[in-house]
Amino acid sequence: MNGKITIADLAEAKLGNRKISVVSCYDYTTAQLISQTDVEMIIVGDSAAQAVLGFDSTLPVTMDFMVAITAGVRRGATNVFLVADMPFLSYQVGRNEAIKNAGRFVVEAGVQMVKIEVNIAHLDVIKAVSDAGIAVMAHIGIKPQSIGKIGRFKAEATTAEMATELITLATKAVDAGANSLLIEGVAAEVAEIITKRSQVPVISCGSGVGCDGQVLIAPDILGLSHGRYPKFAKSYSNFAEATIEAIKKYSKEIKSGEFPDDGHSYHMKPGQLEQLQKLMKEHGFEF
Repeated sequence: MNGKITIADLAEAKLGNRKISVVSCYDYTTAQLISQTDVEMIIVGDSAAQAVLGFDSTLPVTMDFMVAITAGVRRGATNVFLVADMPFLSYQVGRNEAIKNAGRFVVEAGVQMVKIEVNIAHLDVIKAVSDAGIAVMAHIGIKPQSIGKIGRFKAEATTAEMATELITLATKAVDAGANSLLIEGVAAEVAEIITKRSQVPVISCGSGVGCDGQVLIAPDILGLSHGRYPKFAKSYSNFAEATIEAIKKYSKEIKSGEFPDDGHSYHMKPGQLEQLQKLMKEHGFEF
């Protein structure tokens, strides 16, 4: 894929059985690095509440915060297909509010799609946002914004009855206008069935290999979560330990006077120190 990746490119990848790589990140610096890889999509997740702000759920992040960090990610990765999470209470309170907030992501942050955690009650929201000309990714399976209602998360669609309900929801979400699905924490067999039945790209978050693509958050990929990994996450490096060691070395050099050295310092132009000393003496300054 050349140039800026579009929704048409993702649809072609699905038709061509080419897997889609997705990373969830929250900042300009990481987005810049991702943009230099062959990752097709970035999702700016409301998981920033945990990964960036240290909360124990996704619920506290606001629209203003999400728009600000998403805009930063877009500036860092101008070529990648960009999706933004609609945070808690940004769409649940009504269709008009959902359209307004989804529109903010498009206008203020340059996203190409918004992600909405979906149950049957939100199908009208998908339709309203889609009818407004904004692409929607329907998030089904484990829905982190529902933590206050269910108390704890567990794998979804592990029984035939639960699987039937989820397959039905996926179908209805696409019928309502969803241009993509994200399936989180769902039995791999069921996620594969949904993917095969769906005409839109399906991204797995801990839902097995049978989907059109996979997503993990950047801190997990980089080994920055420091031991707090869900079952489905995989680390490809150990930047947590490397970061700790680098900061220890930095602190040690400060304390020993090794840093900053002359090469990391600015200096006055030749002869100006003597001129400064003369001026200070004229003004009665001690030095």
